Amino acid sequence: MAAATLSLEPAGRSCWDEPLSIAVHGLAPEQPVTLRAALRDEKGARFRAHARYRADAHGRLDLARAPALGGSFAGLEPMGLLWALEPERPLWRLVKRDVRTPFVVELEVLDGHEPDGGQLLARAVHERHFMAPGVRRVPVREGRVRATLFLPPGNGPFPGIIDILGLGGGLLEYRASLLAGKGFAVLALAYYSYDDLPKSVKTLHLEYFEEAVNYLLRHPQVKGPGIGLLGTSKGAQLCLSMASFLKGITAAVIINGCMANVAGTLYYKDETLPPLGSNLNRIRVRMTRAGRVSSMPMRSPNACRPMGRRSPRLSATQKQGIILSPLISHAASLPYLTFIMDLSSLEGSPVLMPWPRWMHGRNSRLSSTNIWVVKRGQSQQNCDFL
Repeated sequence: MAAATLSLEPAGRSCWDEPLSIAVHGLAPEQPVTLRAALRDEKGARFRAHARYRADAHGRLDLARAPALGGSFAGLEPMGLLWALEPERPLWRLVKRDVRTPFVVELEVLDGHEPDGGQLLARAVHERHFMAPGVRRVPVREGRVRATLFLPPGNGPFPGIIDILGLGGGLLEYRASLLAGKGFAVLALAYYSYDDLPKSVKTLHLEYFEEAVNYLLRHPQVKGPGIGLLGTSKGAQLCLSMASFLKGITAAVIINGCMANVAGTLYYKDETLPPLGSNLNRIRVRMTRAGRVSSMPMRSPNACRPMGRRSPRLSATQKQGIILSPLISHAASLPYLTFIMDLSSLEGSPVLMPWPRWMHGRNSRLSSTNIWVVKRGQSQQNCDFL
């Protein structure tokens, strides 16, 4: 029998948001094998996944056609070995801070169905990059603006987007760098706990974000007359405020954002938006059987018992499981909310779409805060939104 070989397409390297085809050749007919994947994050923490398979009658195994028989996942999951990566350190999350370097994924094929005991049959190493070839990374320190601008290859002009992430602070660039590879000029914008910016979100001024909008609109490689916004969580709420008060905003994608101002006071000129209040005494937190946190308001014992029967009720986490099952993490606590403003007004832009299911790792900040990918040549009506 010829030696087994592990085939990856694209070979050698790909972008993090790019599908990866995985196949094994040279196996015995219907041979049982285990495939393992592993990577280390920038702090050295190890993430692992494995799945059991059986070769076909010709000794071939194509993960796009063969269902996993168990392991970290089951069923037909061509990219399962990547989205199912679990940390060896409990509750650790996969975060990419330096987009100039790739994650290096190690893939192995073992004989039999023991993930740690079979003979090694084949091995491959693959780099998952966050900057497509030709994408330019430009640190921005203009006036008060602290950001990084990512420009696609070529001279442009390109449709512009400001990317704002949620609570946690700092400047994270992984989503902006990937979007730039799809034809956008993307400004990853920090707004607190970074450089000389405020240390918290208790007091924010919309003039800072207005300055970032004006910077992007003035850039010679950004196509006007308007730009788009992409925000998650607190960043999504800020994008709503920007779209409400500022000029030059023609499109916005809001992910997991509150419809009201939260977590701090927002000021703009003579306007003051106090934060939406909450009553922590009316919130109950419990751990589900899957080890996830579920948060819901307190209610009276008979609140959901019409006609004397207890009607089924889903927890917040279970509701997410129906709609965005792979997106929920071990820290998930509130229902997921997504809505879209008109994207067609970004003339000449590619269309924003959800990332495919294989991108939604259960322990990855990269996935739980990034559910959009860009594809050209598709109308919004044909987008398969989650």
